Amino acid sequence: MFNVAKKTFTYGAYQVTLETGEIARQAGGAVLVSMDDTVVLVSAVGNKTAKPDQDFFPLTVDY
Repeated sequence: MFNVAKKTFTYGAYQVTLETGEIARQAGGAVLVSMDDTVVLVSAVGNKTAKPDQDFFPLTVDY
């Protein structure tokens, strides 16, 4: 099925969980970070080829 990786560790008084492989599988990379009642999904998507004559790296941040 899915190649799921999950890592849990303690950060101060908090239990932090990092998960990847099950959510946002169409993205180039995605990590679900959980700490107590807070959950954050971080994902990145990129193009394998550069556009001709483009001398900068466009970045879009959605939140």
